[in-house]
Amino acid sequence: MTTQPLISIVSPVYHAEQIVDSLVKEIMLYVSTITENFEIILVEDCGPDNSWEKILENCQKDKRIKGIKLSRNFGQHYAITAGLEYAKGEWVVVMDCDLQDLPNEIPNLYAKAQEGYDLVYAQRSTRHDSFFKRLSSKIFYSFFSYLTNTPQDSSIGNFGIYHQKVTKAILSMKDHIRFFPTMSNWVGFRQTKLSVKHSSRPEGESSYTLRTLMKLAFNNIIAFSDKPLWLVLRFGMYTSITAFLIGIYYLIKFLNGHIIIDGYTSIIISIWFLAGIIISILGMLGIYIGKIFEKVKDRPNYIVHIKENFDD
Repeated sequence: MTTQPLISIVSPVYHAEQIVDSLVKEIMLYVSTITENFEIILVEDCGPDNSWEKILENCQKDKRIKGIKLSRNFGQHYAITAGLEYAKGEWVVVMDCDLQDLPNEIPNLYAKAQEGYDLVYAQRSTRHDSFFKRLSSKIFYSFFSYLTNTPQDSSIGNFGIYHQKVTKAILSMKDHIRFFPTMSNWVGFRQTKLSVKHSSRPEGESSYTLRTLMKLAFNNIIAFSDKPLWLVLRFGMYTSITAFLIGIYYLIKFLNGHIIIDGYTSIIISIWFLAGIIISILGMLGIYIGKIFEKVKDRPNYIVHIKENFDD
């Protein structure tokens, strides 16, 4: 009978051929100070290099290292979801593969969780990222916070330790668009933050470009908020009110004899008023269609192509 691991470490892997060996070595070094009963789940997101071959090499050395290869590139947060589905540990550590999330912080996160917390976020005291990435992250979280009416912290990413009941709650969310930090925040439970060091990337550079960041922002704002639709609705209502006031203004001018062109007043009033009504109706319909759209999506969030060192 297989013993349930105390800790599962889940890391999405993309374009990290030169980092996988160091990642595994450091995780094993520091997690071993807590327990020998752990598993490392590396989810290869169909990158352009030989990351999967490196994962297989490490899997052959130790059965506690497990590999999952997705059928195509689904994205970082979908790879995290896949790892959570297969994680058996009582506690689950989620971390990026680029070693900017330092494995030596895992014992600190675990110790903090033992104080009675279900979820401990790793809060990066100083980010060793490019100026563009720090700036774009700050802008994204500011807009995201406003549009979702929820507090968002740009110093917190995926890195953290989560009790199994937290990860099960996250997996129960059937959203097709996945964004792990917001989902973990949404499920609640007893949460806290722990200040951790953040390292520079030892190899390569981030795969997030301006285009992918904008796509991520757009998808997540649509997935986690209907506020943009309400803003459109409000805009339509304000337009209608403005049209009504403008209509009164032109009507007064017409009655005072300042407008002598027949039909001018009615055309202006009609255009502004009807435009406001149309925008309001479209906003309302958009809200309902958006809600229906969220319910009817039933495609799998990811597809597993190969698994290594799993019993089933």
